[in-house]
Amino acid sequence: MVLGSMAPRRRWLLLGLTALAVVALIAAGTVVVTRLTGDDKPSGAPVAGSPTPSPIVTPTPSPSGPPPGADITGPLNLLLVGVDTRVSVPGWEPHSDAVLVLHVPKGLDRAYLFSLPRDLLVDIPAFPKAGYKGGKTKLTHAMSFGSRVPGKPKQPSTAQGYELLRSTVSGYTGLRIDAGAVLTFNGFDRLVNALGGVDIYVDQRVASLHRRPDGKYRQSAPGGYTGPQQVYEKGERHLNGWQALDYARQRYITGGDYARQRHQQQLVRAMTRKILDEGLARQPERVDQVVSALGDTLVYVGGRRIVDIAYALGGLPENRFTLVGLPGSGVGKGSAYRGEQLTTEGRTFLTELRAGRADAYLAAHPKLVVKN
Repeated sequence: MVLGSMAPRRRWLLLGLTALAVVALIAAGTVVVTRLTGDDKPSGAPVAGSPTPSPIVTPTPSPSGPPPGADITGPLNLLLVGVDTRVSVPGWEPHSDAVLVLHVPKGLDRAYLFSLPRDLLVDIPAFPKAGYKGGKTKLTHAMSFGSRVPGKPKQPSTAQGYELLRSTVSGYTGLRIDAGAVLTFNGFDRLVNALGGVDIYVDQRVASLHRRPDGKYRQSAPGGYTGPQQVYEKGERHLNGWQALDYARQRYITGGDYARQRHQQQLVRAMTRKILDEGLARQPERVDQVVSALGDTLVYVGGRRIVDIAYALGGLPENRFTLVGLPGSGVGKGSAYRGEQLTTEGRTFLTELRAGRADAYLAAHPKLVVKN
């Protein structure tokens, strides 16, 4: 295939980054300190024992021959993580606040995005690198346990924690994880604003725990927060950067974390549609603006370069991007809450996904498909 102009390349890069990075961007209030690079090794800012970041590298395609990633045929499984990393607290261990998996079957002509509850009870395997012996506990702790660096209690490693989280997710879902991404909320804010905001259908009234109507943070107080609250009323809404992030973070609402997972996925769809509807591929300066908005806010972890996967996903039709909500329920005795578990319906979806029968299963269980 010959690339005759920069416009197709930019379109593939942008849509590929949308499929990979935008999902991570909305992942619930992340504070990650690493950067998107063109190589296959994670790099990061000087936090949690990560190495010094490198500048973004955007490879220029050759005038002839196949584009990067042309040999990628699928299937692909991408792990997208939002991390609660309180960089102001010395030694704070990162927790995966949101965990999303993007599965692209062989042929790369469709994709399924689903979330795993942060409190999902899972078997976390032993991880000698961090001195962790393994155990059954909440999924959110996998990155925390894996981030511990022996002899350096005040210098947890987010990249090392991701390794254990990846192994845990792979073991639970039965899917091989090919690459992963984590992004900061600052990057999400900039990206949404670079798009001019997004239009989304708010499917229930959501009162913000964190923000005031003017966008400033509410004051912390014993037992919670005080002051006026930003409220997202049901209906069609236009959200700017901080509003979109704030809306996607809320889980103390009707439906709890499952509602938050749904809202995150709906926001991904809204952003994808925004990019497609505005025809950004025909506006090189706008594409550059959106891509540069990612800045120093994304860590990419994978065996192939991000640009390879971006090209590979570039032809994915937006109407074949299916959002799946996996139902679950609490586990415990009486008031002793232990965590969450997926229902039989949710677990069976993972089995059918691995077998290549996801479309038939979703047709028989339409309530699993996230609408709006």
